[in-house]
Amino acid sequence: MKSRRYQVDDRIVYRKTKNSVNPGQNARLIAPATNGDGYSYCVDKFWIVASVFPDGTLLAKTRRGKLHRLNSNDPNLRHATFLETFFDGSRFPSLSIASAVANS
Repeated sequence: MKSRRYQVDDRIVYRKTKNSVNPGQNARLIAPATNGDGYSYCVDKFWIVASVFPDGTLLAKTRRGKLHRLNSNDPNLRHATFLETFFDGSRFPSLSIASAVANS
């Protein structure tokens, strides 16, 4: 599979799988657990690229300042669409914060 091109300050969406008894309002693809005690679901996380490494991994920054190192070929990772950027823009971290991490 070909590596996707990411640059610092790119807005990205990471689809994270979770398990819980009570899925939140942003839960998608909700399915009951096999034993019936809870649910399995996906949540879209709105992050920003803080740094890109030569080995094909990138450092993603969350709104609350956490950093995640991800492989650029991860099927759960994609660029944010224009509509996500427009309607969910407040769910992304600020661009200046990501730039500060990349420069340090």
